[in-house]
Amino acid sequence: MMVGILDLTLYELVDAIKNGSLDAEEVLEEYRGSIRKSDGKVKAYITLNDHADGDPRGILAGAPIAVKDNICTKGMRTTCASKMLEGYVPPYDAAVVQRIKGAGGRVIGKTNMDEFAMGSSTEHSAFFPSRNPWDTDRVPGGSSGGSGVAVAAREAVAALGSDTGGSVRCPASFCGVVGLKTTYGLMSRYGLVSFSNSIEQIGPMTRDVRDCALMMNAVSGYDERDGTSLNVDAEDYLSYLANDVKGMRFGVPREFLGDGTDDGVSKAVWRCVNSLESMGARWDEVSLPSVRYALPAYYMIAMSEASSNLARYDGIRYGTREEDEGLDWSSSYSKTRGRGFGKEVKRRIILGTFALSSGYYEAYYIKAQKVRTLIKNEFDRLFKEYDALLGPTMPSPAFRLGEKVDDPLSMYMTDIDTVSINLAGIPALSLPCGFVDGLPVGLQIMAPPLCEGRILTVAKRIEEELRLDLRPPLARG
Repeated sequence: MMVGILDLTLYELVDAIKNGSLDAEEVLEEYRGSIRKSDGKVKAYITLNDHADGDPRGILAGAPIAVKDNICTKGMRTTCASKMLEGYVPPYDAAVVQRIKGAGGRVIGKTNMDEFAMGSSTEHSAFFPSRNPWDTDRVPGGSSGGSGVAVAAREAVAALGSDTGGSVRCPASFCGVVGLKTTYGLMSRYGLVSFSNSIEQIGPMTRDVRDCALMMNAVSGYDERDGTSLNVDAEDYLSYLANDVKGMRFGVPREFLGDGTDDGVSKAVWRCVNSLESMGARWDEVSLPSVRYALPAYYMIAMSEASSNLARYDGIRYGTREEDEGLDWSSSYSKTRGRGFGKEVKRRIILGTFALSSGYYEAYYIKAQKVRTLIKNEFDRLFKEYDALLGPTMPSPAFRLGEKVDDPLSMYMTDIDTVSINLAGIPALSLPCGFVDGLPVGLQIMAPPLCEGRILTVAKRIEEELRLDLRPPLARG
């Protein structure tokens, strides 16, 4: 079978451009053609870049990279999928975008998302929902759904998303791609429009593990403009892919495979655990008791920080201003925010403002931070014994469009296996590990801070063992 440009991984594409067997302009036009053909069905992009350029000599060699629309791009609008920022064009690039361009990558477009990254299905975009390329009647996950769709549907060879409570890993699981939530501080947040500062991180979304390692080499690193950035030595993440797992110890937290987890998802996860055992690794069932409190603690912290961050969007300092002729300041402010924000964003602002209000701050926000500390301590305790932890990324495959959008509690529950990782600040990767009813599901690999290389080692060995066909029907022609 002849392999076309769109079937090449990022690593293969870069190699082909560098050795002269492919031209970077030819690659760009092939991907633009794929977008014209498919994006009307899946709606991955909010804005396309007509002036994408890149240096074929860099480590990304002119490869077309998609960027989530809450990451600033100079001269190209950054909307956060919100009417509030519908016309906003940043005067600067985010640090990660600078790094992509510096490595020779081309930002081909800005991807759809849940408004201000608040959601798990990309149905809360102010413009349109994105659709899963495996079944267009289903959600792609969120909030980085457009990035997951773009990579899976062959509309970009790789993408960046942001992960506040699972927003890279959820669409990676639902769309059948690799998604890495990095250690808090490893990737610069300079130029990321803030939702919840203390837990959000930018991360790569790719077709396979090697591509993820290549993107990490290109995009991670210290940035003095970001006060949360970690000043640590640069690593070659590709070098970890040759390591084996013999002698490694893995923990499988029983809380991640409890009630509510689809049987097919559990079977796919255990298949991976048994596969690692056959490679010479050992595993134990373990417990993270405080994880049962992770979801309410996460949403309390995230909503409180969102309330604070989004207060600036008043139509005067930031954001689109509604016509206010004859209105006083208070009425104009209410009208602007009432029309500029969607229903889910308003819900989170109201709940967060309540949690931070006088008389409730100690009872809600401070208590949630204490739970966060308990969760982090439990992860730290397990990582003294185990090299990594394994579990499902999501408790089920992708659900149908509209199934949960009017039931916020049901939607929030889909994050049950991902939010604790953000509270603890550790890295975690979602790796496609099988299918349930023809839909991809993900294995979540968790490790101590700054152990992304270890995660990539484990993921690569499992990926080689499974050898899944991860081309969705939409991309098979």
